Amino acid sequence: MNISGKTRICGLIGDPVEHTMSPVMHNAAFAKLGLDYAYLPFRVRPEELPQAVKGLKALNAIGFNVTIPHKVAVIPRLDELDPLAEKIGAVNTVVNDNGALKGYNTDASGFLQALLEREVEPAGKNIVLLGAGGAARAIAYILSEQDVNLTILNRREELDWAEAIAANIRKDLGNVIEVFELLPDYLEKALEHADILANATSVGMSPDSGKSLVPAQLIRPGLVAVDIVYNPVRTKLLQDAAAAGAVIVEGLDMLVWQGALAFEKWTGEKPPFDLMKEVTLRELEKNEK
Repeated sequence: MNISGKTRICGLIGDPVEHTMSPVMHNAAFAKLGLDYAYLPFRVRPEELPQAVKGLKALNAIGFNVTIPHKVAVIPRLDELDPLAEKIGAVNTVVNDNGALKGYNTDASGFLQALLEREVEPAGKNIVLLGAGGAARAIAYILSEQDVNLTILNRREELDWAEAIAANIRKDLGNVIEVFELLPDYLEKALEHADILANATSVGMSPDSGKSLVPAQLIRPGLVAVDIVYNPVRTKLLQDAAAAGAVIVEGLDMLVWQGALAFEKWTGEKPPFDLMKEVTLRELEKNEK
């Protein structure tokens, strides 16, 4: 990569950012298409967020990704919101359009694309969603727009988060969403008629890669199991699902799709998805070793 006075900058703001895969993914894509862009990760503490956004704007960055803990807090710092990001109430991608910062949520669109790429059509399906954090909120909205039957299960301490997601979607879209505490009996009942199971929690993430919220015996052939965790690439949930004959969708797919959609918004170019996935997978495997 040759950096010059013409190189355009984009990047990631979050805390922490040390383990992000985004620089590897995006810089490989820029190089492949011969684009004079560079992607950099910036650790930004919560109290530094206003200055960081102003700074990126002043530096004429083409845009940036936003990760934990800034996806909600960044919104008041932006000039405009995409309608989906506004409904979700969280932003993970910002585009600088001649000094006007517009926020998008490619987490939601990336999740949907990951399903569609595997020829999993969610419309009208019964879906069980585990978790009620930022990722779950994005997934719940994008799926509800597909007119699915959605059940959200979350632990008791944050059950009100799940209730809030359901209430907001009911208000915006009119969908009926069921919410239950994440207990074995409720999970078993919800999975009886489920077509798709999505884990939107961090359970199963390295270094706790031996954990899963779903007992293996509850997974049956024909179920589609999706995990947003991408490290390890094949979580215990997905290992159990594959062994049971279920269809699996890895978190790596969602990760790369959200990145590819951001790339397209920044550059106007069709992203080299296969390359982005290949270099990210290689980096993850290197880190696992």
